[in-house]
Amino acid sequence: MLKYKGIKEIAGSLVVVDGISSVKYEELVEVELADGTKRTGRVLEVSQGKALVQMFEETRGLEPSSAKVSFLGRTMALEVSETLLGRVFDGSARPLDGYPYPIPEKKLDINGSPINPYCREYPDNFIQTGISAIDGLNTLVRGQKLPIFSAAGLPHSSLATQIARQAKIAGNFSIVFGAMGITFEESRFFIEEFKKTGALSRSTLFINIASDPVIERIILPRIALTAAEYLAFEKDYHVLVILTDMTNYCEALREVSASRKEVPGRRGYPGYLYTDLATIYERAGLIQGKKGSVTQIPILTMPEDDKTHPIPDLTGYITEGQIMLSRGLYQQGIYPPIDVLPSLSRLRDKGIGQEKTRADHPGLANQLFSSYARGQEIRELAVILGESSLSNLDRAYLRFAQEFENKFLKQNIYENREIEETPEYWLANSPLASKGGT
Repeated sequence: MLKYKGIKEIAGSLVVVDGISSVKYEELVEVELADGTKRTGRVLEVSQGKALVQMFEETRGLEPSSAKVSFLGRTMALEVSETLLGRVFDGSARPLDGYPYPIPEKKLDINGSPINPYCREYPDNFIQTGISAIDGLNTLVRGQKLPIFSAAGLPHSSLATQIARQAKIAGNFSIVFGAMGITFEESRFFIEEFKKTGALSRSTLFINIASDPVIERIILPRIALTAAEYLAFEKDYHVLVILTDMTNYCEALREVSASRKEVPGRRGYPGYLYTDLATIYERAGLIQGKKGSVTQIPILTMPEDDKTHPIPDLTGYITEGQIMLSRGLYQQGIYPPIDVLPSLSRLRDKGIGQEKTRADHPGLANQLFSSYARGQEIRELAVILGESSLSNLDRAYLRFAQEFENKFLKQNIYENREIEETPEYWLANSPLASKGGT
């Protein structure tokens, strides 16, 4: 362990240590104050005998001349065991539920290990969420990364807890839930919902609230995914990882990048934003010879409802589709306000059909998409020409679009629909069904 006395410069949460040697990127750092208290950080950059350190705690009260800096010679690791399930931690994996940290079985580097593409298995097993718009039309598949694109004011928090509560698949199943930069009220909402519904017993929660250090928002998803990988690939669990809100994560990344005076990319975000997001999203998947799996549902709020913003834009390139929430549907009182037409699950066709969901699932889903798209076109036409100008078939499609939104999409926040029931909501309620279909 290397120890140095004195700090050259302090800028916000960043500390510069001069005259260093044999220090590595991502190495953990311990800074001892004059009164003996210690604060931790990690190395962000090493160059020309200087180390740039990002502190996990505040730098207030840190005296440059008297501080002692120790480089610990290791990266940040998470102590893991199966008893992480049922627990609530903060963004640095410190317990928030009043109980001591569980006795660990081992330590794992939070940055994980890259999965050899040759060893990956193709995802093709259905995960039921109990939400018709997802299960029926934009199916989630085990090992997939399927983000939810939301916006400010939309109920993505409620949707996240509903999925965590209702999701199920054959075999050992668990949830790893990571929340970044949320308010205290949102934090209490998530914890109470998990406790009230009993989902906490099979879940591990990592919570970072807005007043916590910004660096926690950057390390939290990596801590959550390390716990998920341990449960999946060493304890044979099928793990669903829900990360919210990835926009707060990217804002934290931009803040640290600005502090380091890096050349900004699009809209001030660092040029390596795509690469950084990929290091998180690509940790989902299945590995040959392993019984468990890691499935991701990242949730992000699109700034100004703009899906071309760098965060949703880059996320869409890396992941296998997206679930889009609609402000228009939400204003109509429809929950969950999932707009199925721009939504997409690229692995849907691999996870549905005979012996997986229903033999008629692919055909029903395709006709539902087609009929609803036709109904939306006619709805726009009716606004211009008036409903009286529509043919009888056009009116049937228009009624279908209305019934689809009110009876297929719309469901109670505690309503858990089995996949066998989901197509029936269309068959029973479609105005076209009574006319023999199209």
